[in-house]
Amino acid sequence: MIWLKFVLCLGIILFAGTKLARYGDAIAEKTKLGRIWIGLVLIAVVTTMPEMVTSVSSVALVRSPDLALGTLLGSCGFNLTILALLDVLHSRTPVLTAASPRHAAIGGWGALLIAVAAAGIIVGRRYPFFDSGWLGIPSIVMVILYLLGMWWIFRRERGQRSQAAPPAELQYDSLTTGSVWLRFGLAAAAVIAAGIWLSFIGDEISTTTGWGGTFVGTLFLAVATSAPELVVAIAAVRMGAVDLAVADILGANMLNMAMIAPVDLAHGRGFVLASVSSGHLIVATVAVVMSLVVIGGLRFPQRRKILKVASWYAPVLVILYIVGAYVLFNSGANL
Repeated sequence: MIWLKFVLCLGIILFAGTKLARYGDAIAEKTKLGRIWIGLVLIAVVTTMPEMVTSVSSVALVRSPDLALGTLLGSCGFNLTILALLDVLHSRTPVLTAASPRHAAIGGWGALLIAVAAAGIIVGRRYPFFDSGWLGIPSIVMVILYLLGMWWIFRRERGQRSQAAPPAELQYDSLTTGSVWLRFGLAAAAVIAAGIWLSFIGDEISTTTGWGGTFVGTLFLAVATSAPELVVAIAAVRMGAVDLAVADILGANMLNMAMIAPVDLAHGRGFVLASVSSGHLIVATVAVVMSLVVIGGLRFPQRRKILKVASWYAPVLVILYIVGAYVLFNSGANL
């Protein structure tokens, strides 16, 4: 029965996620905000809700900080691995070549936030004064950096929109703005509900393995809660909205790290990063390196794929993710 619920949940996410990508693209056209900003903010917030609910409930109900942080950091790594799949599916050119090079800045902000989280794990144990009472100082720093990053990206995108030429053809002219927002809201509600349900199903399945919170959160729950990002990104690429897909993935990583603050609040027993396993440093390091690989793919675009299948960064991202999982499993950290 548990696996039947799992498949049903994935089916709902597949259907609703496809609609979410379509109507998100329509909102980008109607509002003239652009695919990067809509993907970075609107789509990323929706697809990241399962991670937030799972991580907060992990510390508030299950009392497992490792499960919470493993879900957030593991989701960052898996999200970047999705780009490898998108590269294979994007048959014409490398997917990051088709994306705007402006995504490199978003990837850089995400890498910075992950690095701050890793630093918080290190200093949290050694220096108790980093716990301010309600929130750890690194948690506050990550929220501030996230808001600064979003403000800077918004200003940059607004400048780019003012210089851009008007589109030659409107794809969603037959839809009214009100109907687009309504359909987007319904699709978003379905994705969030199914994603949250999936996270609890994943937690139920993971308890039967006997593994610890760091490994289970980093792999099983992180993959399960990232299902909305996967579905929305694939749907967006198939529609030709590559910028929407890439912005959703990179924006979700930024938001995952900002979510450490509400997790810290829900923890209620001191700075949460001081209570987790050092194994998370492995995951954080791999996620930062993967972010740098993606930035390299954006800054130095290729015209052709290797053997017409994938770009150089696709196998690198997959290998890094697998190696990180293998090292984490064999490290014995909270397993």
